[in-house]
Amino acid sequence: MPENRLALSLFWRTFILLGLLLTVGIVAWVQTFRALEFEPRAVQSAQQVASLVNLSRAGLRYADSINRVTLIKALFEAESITLKPSEPADTYLPFEQDRFTRTIAAELRARLGSDTVVAGSVNGVPGLWVRFAIERDLYWLQTDSRRVGAMTGRTWFVWVGIALVATLLGSIVIARLINKPLKELSFAASRIREGEYDSRLDESMITREIREVNQGFNRMARELAKVEEDRAVMLAGISHDLRTPLARMRLETEMSVADEEARRNMVADIEQLDAIIDKFMDYARPGEVELVPVHVATVVDKAISQFRDTQRIRITSKLPIDTRVMADETELGRVLTNLFENARRYGRNTYTGVTNVEVSYTRVGSWVVLSVRDHGPGVAAEKLAELTTPFFRGDAARTAATGAGLGLAIVEKALQRMGGDFELANAAGGGLVAHIKLKRAP
Repeated sequence: MPENRLALSLFWRTFILLGLLLTVGIVAWVQTFRALEFEPRAVQSAQQVASLVNLSRAGLRYADSINRVTLIKALFEAESITLKPSEPADTYLPFEQDRFTRTIAAELRARLGSDTVVAGSVNGVPGLWVRFAIERDLYWLQTDSRRVGAMTGRTWFVWVGIALVATLLGSIVIARLINKPLKELSFAASRIREGEYDSRLDESMITREIREVNQGFNRMARELAKVEEDRAVMLAGISHDLRTPLARMRLETEMSVADEEARRNMVADIEQLDAIIDKFMDYARPGEVELVPVHVATVVDKAISQFRDTQRIRITSKLPIDTRVMADETELGRVLTNLFENARRYGRNTYTGVTNVEVSYTRVGSWVVLSVRDHGPGVAAEKLAELTTPFFRGDAARTAATGAGLGLAIVEKALQRMGGDFELANAAGGGLVAHIKLKRAP
């Protein structure tokens, strides 16, 4: 199956969905609040300005000329309000620029009279200007336009920003709490996959569904542990019960069969049966491994030393002595031995009858890839994926020798236990190449 590069972990999926939901809620709330506070804010601002106008009008109406000057000065110092007579030559610009200012101007005219003039600037001086009449005289009252300003975009940005930050932090906490039991379940499942059947989950969770899942998982782990224990006992019994009669048969054959060739063939058959039992035991071996830094060249040389018959197989290695990987030395040796044995049986050159094997390596990021290549007939491309299936055998060109059909399955299973990867391919110049991918040691 091709890997989905856009796949998200459950935590990030929950976080993104919660974040989107809460962000949309905040935006909707802000728009609702702006719509609800628009009218009251405009009316309140108009009321404040109308009150200033009425107070100023009353003060000017009942003050004499000397006290008017004092009143105008006191209003300016206390409230930053400017009062001055309106001249016929005055020029002004309308205050109404948007919906908010139009609402304020309409409210002021409703409170002060329809002849009230509301301007945004008078004679080039900006501000909120209101012209009102005292008997036959006209006056301008100027106040700071910030008194009637709507909530600014900067203010909205600050509050929305605070709300979004709080939303993201809350989403992280909620997503972590939601996914914590699932993360623990995933970790326990990975330990089960690696053969650690003592993994247990908390069965006292408050959430009923999680508690039931944990209880079911723990029951499954106990059953698997029992099955694994029974399997180990059964395999040990089978190995003992089969090898004992095989040893007797070999001894009896060598002592009782007079014909040298017949005796040799019978001994070879018994050795083959014994090797098949070894393969079964290797494949069914428990999954516990201890990963430590291992010198690849040393393990390869030990595996090569088991194949000394240069008339049947010749192995060359091109590995630096300082290359180390995280592996179990025994398991890695078993992997290489199975690959060499597979090449010896099925990778012979059709002309010379000798199997030539080359071992090389490459580094890919934090991984080391060992390549074991023979120069035999290769395998049909459509059958490559099936070669690691237990008891499967490829075409006749690579199955001239007998065997259990477990060698490559053992290799794949061992590499999985060590956290590595295994891949088979046909080499460009002919033959089969096996790639062993292991984590490079620090």
